[in-house]
Amino acid sequence: MRKSEKTARPPSKRASGLASKEASGRGRRDREGEQTGSVPGRIELSPDNIEQGLAKLVLTLIDFLRQLLERQAIRRMEGRTLSGDEVERMGEALMKLEAKIQELAEQFGLSPADLNIDLGPLGRLR
Repeated sequence: MRKSEKTARPPSKRASGLASKEASGRGRRDREGEQTGSVPGRIELSPDNIEQGLAKLVLTLIDFLRQLLERQAIRRMEGRTLSGDEVERMGEALMKLEAKIQELAEQFGLSPADLNIDLGPLGRLR
């Protein structure tokens, strides 16, 4: 019998139970009903909050990129690969970008804490 003709063994009850919990987005809950473990809570989407949810996602990504650019700028400053004028322009541009992100977050009713998403095993964004 070839490998392709072999019948697959059904997954164990434990594995199938775990897969169904992950697929449904449900994990264990503690006594207060809070989500525990690494499975994130459900995202509630409705026509009322879709705009705010999209703004949160976009602003979080832009802020993440701003943080990466800031770290790269610091490395380049420490490596002395930037002139004084370049350092000044980069610093000003990053400050303006941060202010614009905060301004847009306020327009959508988002706080800085709302943009600090949980990256699971990597920790929080900030």
